[in-house]
Amino acid sequence: MNKPIIYWIRRDFRLDNNPALKFVIDSKQPVIPVFIKDEFVDNLGSAPKWRLGLGLEYLSAKYKKYGVDVIFRTGSAEKVLTDLINETQANQVVWARTYLPPVNNRDTHIKSLLKQKGLLVKSFPGHLLFEPWSVAPKSSEFFKVYTPFWKATRLKEPIGFETKVSKIMGTDKNLKTENLDDWSLGTGMSRGSSVVRQFVRLGEDAARERLSNFISNNVMHYSTSRDIPSVDGTSGLSENLSLGEISPIECWNAGFKAFEEGNDAAEIFLKELVWREFAYHLAHHTPRILDSNWRPEWNGFPWNTNEKDEKVIRWKQGRTGIPFVDAAMRELYVTGRMHNRGRMIVASFLTKHLMTHWKIGQNWFENCLIDWDPASNAMGWQWSAGSGPDATPYFRVFNPNTQLEKFDADYKYRDRWLAEFSGENSKKALSFFDAIPKNWKISAQMDYPNPIVDLSQGRAIALDAYKNRGF
Repeated sequence: MNKPIIYWIRRDFRLDNNPALKFVIDSKQPVIPVFIKDEFVDNLGSAPKWRLGLGLEYLSAKYKKYGVDVIFRTGSAEKVLTDLINETQANQVVWARTYLPPVNNRDTHIKSLLKQKGLLVKSFPGHLLFEPWSVAPKSSEFFKVYTPFWKATRLKEPIGFETKVSKIMGTDKNLKTENLDDWSLGTGMSRGSSVVRQFVRLGEDAARERLSNFISNNVMHYSTSRDIPSVDGTSGLSENLSLGEISPIECWNAGFKAFEEGNDAAEIFLKELVWREFAYHLAHHTPRILDSNWRPEWNGFPWNTNEKDEKVIRWKQGRTGIPFVDAAMRELYVTGRMHNRGRMIVASFLTKHLMTHWKIGQNWFENCLIDWDPASNAMGWQWSAGSGPDATPYFRVFNPNTQLEKFDADYKYRDRWLAEFSGENSKKALSFFDAIPKNWKISAQMDYPNPIVDLSQGRAIALDAYKNRGF
C-alpha cells in the first residue's frame, strides 16, 4: 500500500471527472503524476505545442495545491517509465487512452513490457464518450456515415461519470524533474504568442465556466447562432477538449440535461460532440484517414501540392482578396482558433477554387490551431475536399462571397478581422499585423488585394477536373 502508482498524464489535463486519477485516489496509494515530452510532443505544430505548455503549467499548479508535484521528463515513454519505476519501486502504472493508432501501438508495447516485469498496468477511457470499438452497425465492422453513427449513440449510455477530487496523496520521494521553461514549447509561436494569449481560456476551471455560460446563455440559440461567425454562439470548448481540460461526459451531461428540459437546440450541441466521436471512430478503424485519402479513388486526383505556390502562400497569409476567406484566416492567426463556418469556407476555397491538396491545409491548421485535434482536423479537411467518408459532394463548391452575404450580412465578422475594411477602429483586426511573421512583410498600410482567382472560373475548373476523374 505504500508503494506509489505512476500516473502517466497525456490528454487528460484535469483532476475532476478523470477515471485514471480516480483509480489512483481510490487505491489510497501515493501518486506520481508524470508528463513525458516524447516524440509525439516534439512533432506537434507551433500553436498546439505552445498551448500544451500553457496547459501543463496550469495543471502543475493545480496539483501543487494538493501538495503533489507533476514530474516532467524528456525521452521515449518506455525509457522514462522504466526509469521512474526503478527509482520509486512503483508497482502500478496507469494512463488514459488517446485512441490514435500510432500511439495505440506504442502503448500496447509498453503495457506488455511492464506486465512482464510484474507490474499492474491499466489504461482508462476519458478522452471520448464512446470508445471507438464499442459502436458498430449490424451489417459491418464500423460506421462510414455520420447520421447512422449519431442514431446509434444518441440513446447509448456514454462511458464515464462525474467525480470531484477532494484530496490526492503524493509521494515523499524526492524525484528529479525537468524545468518546464527549459522545454521551450512556445518557441515556434514567436511574437504571435502575446497576441493569441489574450484569447486562451486556460485550464479546468475556465473550461467549466465556459460550459456553464454556454448552457445558461447560448445553447437555446445554438441551432442558428452557431452559423453566424460574428456572434459568440458556440461553446468554444474545442480548445479545452483537445487537452482534456474538461471531460466530454461533463459536456454531454450538461447538454443532455438542457435537452431534457425542453431545449431542442441542445440536441445540435450533442450532435457536435458526437461528430468528434465519429472522427475517432474512423481513425481507429481506418487509420489512413489521418494522412491519406480515405477514398482511394482520389489518390490520382491532380491537386496542386506546391506549398510555395503564390496562391497557397496568399491563402495562408489571409490575403486572397476574398473577404470571408481572409477574415477567417486572420482570425486564426490572432486567436489560434477559427469559427466553424470559416473552417468550411477556407477549406473549400483551398481544395476546390485553388485545386490544392487538403494535406497542405491540414498541416497549416495543425501548426496554427490551439484547439488542434488530430482526428477532427483530418476528417474535417477530407470532408471539405471530398476525399473523406460522408464527405461534402464533389459538386458542392462553397462560394465565399454568397456565404458572406448569408452568414455575415452586416459585415461585422469581415470588419472585425480585416483592417482594410474596419480601419483604425478595430483592435482585433490590427493585431493580426502584430502576430504574423515579420518576413511576410505585410503591414496595415497596404491596400486590400485583388482576388487571386475568379470564383466562377475556379468553380468551373474544379468541376471539370472532377468530371474527368469520373466522380
